[in-house]
Amino acid sequence: MNDTHWIDAALTAARPQVVGALLRYFRDLDTAEEAFQEACLRALKTWAKNGPPRDPTAWLIFVGRNSAIDVVRRQAKHQALPSEEHLSDLEDTESAVAEKMDVADYRDDILRLLFICCHPDLPATQQIALALRIVSGLSVRQIARAFLVSESAMEQRITRAKARIGAGNLPFETPGPIERAERLAAVSAMVYLIFNEGYSAGGSEAKARFPLCDEAIRLARLLLRIFPTEPEIMGLMALLLLQHARAAARFDADGQIILLDNQDRGLWNRQMIAEGLALIDKAMRHRRPGPYQIQAAIAALHARAARAEDTDWAEIELLYAALEAFTPSPIVTLNRAVAVEKVRGAADALALIEPLEEKLSGYFHYFGVKGALLKKLGRNEEARIAFDRAIALANTAAEAAHIRMHLDQLAQTGASA
Repeated sequence: MNDTHWIDAALTAARPQVVGALLRYFRDLDTAEEAFQEACLRALKTWAKNGPPRDPTAWLIFVGRNSAIDVVRRQAKHQALPSEEHLSDLEDTESAVAEKMDVADYRDDILRLLFICCHPDLPATQQIALALRIVSGLSVRQIARAFLVSESAMEQRITRAKARIGAGNLPFETPGPIERAERLAAVSAMVYLIFNEGYSAGGSEAKARFPLCDEAIRLARLLLRIFPTEPEIMGLMALLLLQHARAAARFDADGQIILLDNQDRGLWNRQMIAEGLALIDKAMRHRRPGPYQIQAAIAALHARAARAEDTDWAEIELLYAALEAFTPSPIVTLNRAVAVEKVRGAADALALIEPLEEKLSGYFHYFGVKGALLKKLGRNEEARIAFDRAIALANTAAEAAHIRMHLDQLAQTGASA
């Protein structure tokens, strides 16, 4: 077999299970990661010649574990393991290892690995960076490029995260039901954070961060395989798919933002939308609503509208009100105001968000929305002040350019008056 792309795909798919199992054995992230890399090198040599093993994950765990034990023994000046030629004959051993492993083993190992990356003492940026390095296997260079920082800065960030985890004396036992629920919530939030790191980028940054959305979707699929009956995981998966389906229509050729109402819906990924709609419909049949399901239901209403004017804004407002009940937040209220404007007008929407200004004084989108509402009400001077504030808070050049477009429209209105 000369084409080794299938080997790369198999190694990427197996990585979370293998690293999770090796972490359980050795209780050290560096040791687990190095053992996995050694197993991958052996796989590239062996699989290309002999074809895939019966259970690639079991094969990698067995080889990685023996490799790490060999290193530990050599460092301790103990007797080394048998020669590589002897260890390479894995056919019988692989079968025995595979028989001992089941879905539950893999599930607990992956959950443990993901939860460790979500250590509560770590800042969110370190959680994401560590998950992308340990769970997803992205290189430091890839992660640094996505976060727009230097490789050395990202290396330090990951090193600090590992050191903090190493000093945390975390338990490695299989989590009980309560811990499992707590860990699942933390892991889900981490996956969503990874997605947002990619989704929120704009302009020239969007291309570099685009793979983060794909990786978050891959991790969400992994969670869904582990918890196939959990409606909130279905909701998370649906939300990511429905949001990412609009990627090709979100920016113009110059990297400028295109608002949802103005997007070419023919560019939306219909396959992703179909999968997302099926998932959210399935999740809602469980009648156990949660924040991800509600957000996915909102995205589904946008996806189902053939034209912007067909959007059911009244239902979207109701869903945002439900989301406020689950997760009270000024950001949720700000999003609800957009729906309120569509249903009841700009005056009601402005009245809803004005009490939020102190809490959102450093938030770009607040002043962008406020300026747009003031503009619709003909309060142009107040709108200019809000737009100027938004530009000062813009996170990307694309955000700033979008607000300048509004200012230009105000200038033209003033000139024609």
